[in-house]
Formats: sequence, structure tokens, C-alpha cells
Amino acid sequence: MRRLATMTAVVALCACGGGGNAAGVASAVPAAGPAVPPSTALPAGGKPDGWKLVWADEFDKDGPPDTSKWAYDTGFNRNGWFNHELQYYAAGRLENSRVENGKLLITARKEALSNMADYGGQQYSSARLITRGLASWTYGYIEVRAKLPCGVGSWPAIWMLGSKGRWPDDGEIDIMEHVGKNPGQILGSIYTAAQNWPAGTPNTTSTTVADACSAFHNYQLTWNAERVVIGVDNRNYIQLINPGDGDYRKWPFSNPQYLLLNLAIGGDLGGKVDDSALPQQMEVEYVRVYQP
Repeated sequence: MRRLATMTAVVALCACGGGGNAAGVASAVPAAGPAVPPSTALPAGGKPDGWKLVWADEFDKDGPPDTSKWAYDTGFNRNGWFNHELQYYAAGRLENSRVENGKLLITARKEALSNMADYGGQQYSSARLITRGLASWTYGYIEVRAKLPCGVGSWPAIWMLGSKGRWPDDGEIDIMEHVGKNPGQILGSIYTAAQNWPAGTPNTTSTTVADACSAFHNYQLTWNAERVVIGVDNRNYIQLINPGDGDYRKWPFSNPQYLLLNLAIGGDLGGKVDDSALPQQMEVEYVRVYQP
């Protein structure tokens, strides 16, 4: 989701990125590729049989997000966020991120938080929650049940980044992206050093969820040693298969990734903002992580 416009931005992300493995959460895995080439057909969606819940947030306690599970990413507020996005990401501010009535609410508002020490001139506020430094996983089935905003200029995302902090080398998995100017069009992307948008080789596919902004849906990632697969409501629609040749540029996904939930405003993908549509919210009922 966070497409870096310049090499400077890539270096900056490396400097502040990376969270390491969460004790007791990240799995030990072999570095080798699959012994038997997998089928190129998309597998059936849904949780694999026998996989067990290893981490979850059910958002069952009102107030700020659980700080044992979520941190706030505010690192580029002063200098501005990637992709020409327009928001200031607030930390610990209930107006932008709170749990209420069993749901996490990430809210974008038209306001200038000029009193904040790291204010960078933004005219919009929002929040970006991450598990970096708290939890990361190598392989798993991740399901996030969410309802999305549809205001023009909104850009919510549910996604993952490599814990080593190098983009695109360590991989990015966009489980869900949606922009308000294209209501109901859900984007899934899998990026590596060999497949990414600056190189002109993006691995992105869209699917339609007509009522994505009025109903909750299950956004899903199935990730094992053979492939990364993205789906919604048990229907997979994009994958990347491990070529099994040991080339890290093609397959960085034998290493931990951490989870991000955010609502960006404007930017290269979000586009022009309809201020009259704000505030906008992404609502999340739960985040669940399963492993074999």
C-alpha cells in the first residue's frame, strides 16, 4: 500500500522500519523452497483445516486500542507520508482511533492538528496502527472483518510489511485496499523486489465487493511456504507462487511480516478529496491470525 516515490523514501523507511520477531509468535521456518512445485490454480478460500488461532484482537474493550497488540506509526508526520498522501497520523487520540461497541474505529477528519510537536502542515488527521515490534508472523492465515469508507479521497488498507524494513526487498502484502472514488473495487497486491510498481512489474488484482462500504466482509490472507494468496469472503483472487529457486528478489516471504491497519487520505491512489464527505471511518470487528 505504501508505495515509495523516491529512493530517499526507501532509505528513510529502512532507518525507521523493522520490528523484529515477537517472542512466542513468529514461527521458525525453513529457508528452502517447496520440494514439489505447487499447482498454479488458486486454492479454495477460507481457513486451512487444522490451523489454530495464535493471535487475535476482538476489540471487546472500549477505549484506545490495546497497546500490547498495537503501536502507532507516526514516523513521517513531520516530513510527509509516502505517495503524496495528505493525512497526519495521530497517536493515542480517540478522535482518530478507538474501540467502541466491539469495533475498532479508524477515523479520518478534516482538521489541522497544528499543536502537535511533529505536525507537518497536514489538513487532515487519521491513524495508522501497526504490530511492528509487538507481533510478526512467518506463514499463517490472517482474517480481518471490516467495513470500509466510501468518501471520495479515502484510502483504507489492511496490509503487511517485512520486519527487516527494506522496501520492496522484504516484501509487501496488501490484503485489502479500497479508494472511495471506486466504491466496491477491492485491490489485492503482492510486492517483491522483482514485482513492484516502480519497476513497472506490479502484481495487483481487483475484485468487486459491491456493498463493501455498507456491510462487513472478511478480508483474508493465506500464506505458506508455497504461495501467498489473497481473498475475500472465502473467495481467493490473487496469488504469488514461490518459484523455489532461492532468489530473494522473487520470494522474500520465508521471513516475518507485521500487520498494518490505516486510513490514508488523498495521495497518488486516493486522489482528490471531497471534504464534505469527512469524517470517514474504517470499522474493524476483529483481526485473527492462525498458523498450522
